[in-house]
Amino acid sequence: MRLEFDITLTAKDMFRFNLYQTYTGASGWISVIAAVVCFAAAGTKYSERGASYTVLGILLGALILFYMPVTLYLRSKQRIVASEVLKNSLHYCVDGEGISVTQGDADAKLMWDQVYKMVSTKNNVLVYSNRVNAYVIPRQQLGEKYCELAEIAKEKLPKYRVKLK
Repeated sequence: MRLEFDITLTAKDMFRFNLYQTYTGASGWISVIAAVVCFAAAGTKYSERGASYTVLGILLGALILFYMPVTLYLRSKQRIVASEVLKNSLHYCVDGEGISVTQGDADAKLMWDQVYKMVSTKNNVLVYSNRVNAYVIPRQQLGEKYCELAEIAKEKLPKYRVKLK
């Protein structure tokens, strides 16, 4: 089996990947819990503390809650603009040996035994080469080839490394 497709990443795709990376890890959960604690502290004992502490608690909770996504969006947008590789189309070839990515004269090959895991989210397919780095493949651009990609991955990778819906 051989599958070929072209992908052009956008800032939105990178942002979704960064959100997934952040909020599936400990730092994302800690920031959400900290924001909830601030909101809860602002809502309790209003009569004892007064309006200024309530407003301060709400502002602090909102800052904690929205700081990370805004920062991730700006970083994603900056990364796409700054990188010539990410601006242009990437050609993927998936076969029995692994996943090849080509752009112009440059190419990279990720063998199936080097794939750390393969995950699908609502908007992306993420092919991890380690715990942090991944090829981001937007599902919308992949279209109907998603089923073929999932079939190949399930055939070539151990079950615990594949989380494709």
